Amino acid sequence: MEAIKVNGIVKDYGEVKALKGISFDVKQAEMFGLVGPDGAGKTTTIRVLCGLLLPSAGSAELFDFDLVKDKIKIQKQIGYLSQKFSLYGDLTIDENIEFFADLHGVRDFQNRRNELLEFTRLTPFRNRLADNLSGGMKQKLALACTLIHKPKIIFLDEPTTGVDPVSRRDFWKILSNLQKDGVTIFMSTPYLDEAERCNRVALLNDGQVLSFDTPQNIKASIKKMIVEVVCSPIIQAYNVIKEKSSFEVQMFGDRLNVAMENYNKDLATIEKLFSENGIQLIDSRTIPTSLENVFIHLIGEVKSQTN
Repeated sequence: MEAIKVNGIVKDYGEVKALKGISFDVKQAEMFGLVGPDGAGKTTTIRVLCGLLLPSAGSAELFDFDLVKDKIKIQKQIGYLSQKFSLYGDLTIDENIEFFADLHGVRDFQNRRNELLEFTRLTPFRNRLADNLSGGMKQKLALACTLIHKPKIIFLDEPTTGVDPVSRRDFWKILSNLQKDGVTIFMSTPYLDEAERCNRVALLNDGQVLSFDTPQNIKASIKKMIVEVVCSPIIQAYNVIKEKSSFEVQMFGDRLNVAMENYNKDLATIEKLFSENGIQLIDSRTIPTSLENVFIHLIGEVKSQTN
């Protein structure tokens, strides 16, 4: 069963078109990732689906309720964790959760609050002011407040941005347990390694869905092998491949990723190109295709089609 169905959603801000007719669906109890860089339209998508913004065109349903006509019914079944920490710094952890329980009309919330504090491992800090929490603890508190009314879907807008690696790992464990309990998780992230954890993802750029499938299927969509090339000088090598060949190349730190169809034949072409331009080829090897490889590849395809 689909928890969310999005059909051709458009969102305009005057002359700026933030969403350009996006479509996808999210299954019940699925962890779904909306992946893209800053400005891609991730936050706008979430705010539209939460009923905080009206779409300019298109439609969407959450649990078969129409996004516009049944807005109140939908909002009772969802939780939203915004990109910025929006709780009350001068209230304790307990007081923040109590406030959100009152906001959602949750009576006798004490047991539920205790469960959430144990779940997020915040019990020892329940009397601490929110302003005095670390970044990771603030995100856990925000999640606890989001879950106080037992939503069926939770929307998380870049929940691990600025969070330390240990807290990020803990946060993912919490999300995994929520999913096991049947909660549908819709999260946006700029981190492609995090997207690998999702059941399915939509790659979003410039208000358009470039690809929508499981991470495995999206990676398999590139029919070329990715070859990691170690060479020197790296920037010159990147520019030479970019300007003097038809190979698709991406730079990652001190290495290049080059998309090839035939390893031996294409590598020989690269070697010849390097030799002619005074570049040393130090090492090369095939590596598994990453979502980042696919994302950059798809952006390049879109650009070539529009030019």
